[in-house]
Amino acid sequence: MSWVSEQFFIAREINLQRMKVTVIISTPAQYHFYKNIVRDLERRGNEVRVLYRDYGETLEVAEIEGEVFSRVRTNWDRILKLPLDVVRAKKLLGSFKPDVVTGFEIYAPYIAKVLGSRSFVFYDSEPRSNRLLAIQMKAYLPFVDSVITPYTYLDDLGKKHLRVNSFKELAYLHPKYFNPDPSILDELGVDKGSYAILRFNAFDAAHDIGVGGFSYRDKVELVNRLKEDVDVVISSEGRISRELEKYVLKISKKKIHHAIYFAKLLVTDTQTMAFESAILGTPTIRSNKFVDPKKEMGNFMELERHGLLINTKDPRKAIELAEQMAKNDKIKEIWKRRKKKFLKDKIDITSFMVWFIENYPNSLREFKENPELQFQFR
Repeated sequence: MSWVSEQFFIAREINLQRMKVTVIISTPAQYHFYKNIVRDLERRGNEVRVLYRDYGETLEVAEIEGEVFSRVRTNWDRILKLPLDVVRAKKLLGSFKPDVVTGFEIYAPYIAKVLGSRSFVFYDSEPRSNRLLAIQMKAYLPFVDSVITPYTYLDDLGKKHLRVNSFKELAYLHPKYFNPDPSILDELGVDKGSYAILRFNAFDAAHDIGVGGFSYRDKVELVNRLKEDVDVVISSEGRISRELEKYVLKISKKKIHHAIYFAKLLVTDTQTMAFESAILGTPTIRSNKFVDPKKEMGNFMELERHGLLINTKDPRKAIELAEQMAKNDKIKEIWKRRKKKFLKDKIDITSFMVWFIENYPNSLREFKENPELQFQFR
């Protein structure tokens, strides 16, 4: 280790300035991203306050204490009530004035602004994929210090844009943090690698406007084509038809990643769970209208280049490929090898984020001057 590297790590451990941090969480994936970061920050003596948006399954999976600042359901409701939510967040924080506010979405920059705090966001949804996202980003970019994205991010966000050689999902699914629990197999009543998970999206998030996935008919056919070779279980954000109810997963949402890890196959029209499944080494097929040269995001393209994810806009093709993969007894081993190779050079995004937050805003300046320092977090 060089003298510079040694001093860098010493500075991390000393952490002379304890930080006051507010974390804004809207979705289950955002909670999973921040949970290890928050715990590490608190373990190291920093004071952290978490604010949640009551959305989907977020409160169901959350285990870190926090307060609810927003209960909006629809995208337009969220836009209309944004000022009220910002005011409510300020009231909930009371006399707690954070040094930095962080999150994934539009809330963090505005909440920080009314508190007189610094802010940055981690973001992996690209404006090119959705006009509403582009509008939201233009609305909050003037108020945020920086935006951290994966290195695969295709859009250029200007001087505030920082790219890291990692992904949000590695903050909780990297082998360093995720220990698969085989007891999930007993709960599901299946054997390891003998079942397929079908995950269907509700398409009610901001980044889902104008995007669709499997139709009712597609879902029924998918189940019928797969059930001859594997057990089928369904995870759905929205309502599921009576015909398919018997296939619905009846486990805690907190255990879904363990179920994915041991599955033979995952077929989905969602975004986040497709990525999660792929980096867990489970063969994954993703089909929705995002799969388009003009809309597709860089992270999914990267997974496809590494053979970890099959992207197709055509649900018929997805169904046919799923049937073929369900019959292949070697498919899981192939994905596991590819996963191991893919993760080899990725940084520990949790450790990086802890350093970035603890040393903010100096860390922002240091990272801009020397992006290579991120590779010390492995």
